[in-house]
This record gives sequence, structure tokens and C-alpha cells, in this order.
Amino acid sequence: MSSSGSGPVRRRVLVVDDEADFHATYERLLRREAFEVVSVTTRAAGLAALAAELFQLVISDLRLPDGDGLDVVRAARGARASMPVIVVTGYPSDETRRAALAAGATTFLSKPFAAAVLMAAIRASMDGTAGRTT
Repeated sequence: MSSSGSGPVRRRVLVVDDEADFHATYERLLRREAFEVVSVTTRAAGLAALAAELFQLVISDLRLPDGDGLDVVRAARGARASMPVIVVTGYPSDETRRAALAAGATTFLSKPFAAAVLMAAIRASMDGTAGRTT
């Protein structure tokens, strides 16, 4: 698990994704917007981070090497019902979209996506106007 930032408390985002390229993209974009990013690569590490720390937003992949990203979504919503959760997947389908939204995701994105699409989803999630599916 990696965490960055010092000084004043910043908005914290948990990123759960096993793809290094996506971690780098998330971290670059989120830090530019003054978010503190905690990045993990497994379901187990995501669940542990949610149990130990407070976050304002969670971004989770659906397919993780050790299980289902929907477990992360459920844990995030269980930790704080109002916590926005963005689900991303490289394997989109109507079934996975419905399952993610039913588990509590506020937004569903299909990989690959443009940086502008991700940032719009993050802003909408943080201000409560998430569109649910992109």
C-alpha cells in the first residue's frame, strides 16, 4: 500500500486495481486535483485499507487477482453509506454494470477511458451528482 501527502488533511481516495498503468494514471490525475491517493493491487488489501482508514472516494476494478472487486464496493458502502464508489472494468457487460450498481457503485466506467471522463466521474461522485454509468 502506498500513500502520499503531508501538511493539511486532503481528500483521500482508495484505488484498488491490479494494473500498474492504471495506478500511475489515477495517481497522476488525482494528485493534480489535491487528492491523497492510497493504491493497492488486491481485493484483500482494499478490504484491509477500508477497515483501517477513512476515505472520501473509492475507485475499484472488478476483476482482481484474489477475488471480486464487488466485495470492495460492498465494504466501502458498509463503512460509510454515502461514500462514492467508482467501478472500472476492462470486461464491461450489462450484467457486470447491473451487479456493480446493485452492490452500491455510484459510477461504472469501461476501460479504457479518457482522463477527462475519469475526472468528470470523480467530480460528479464527490459532489453527489454521479451519473451511475459512463
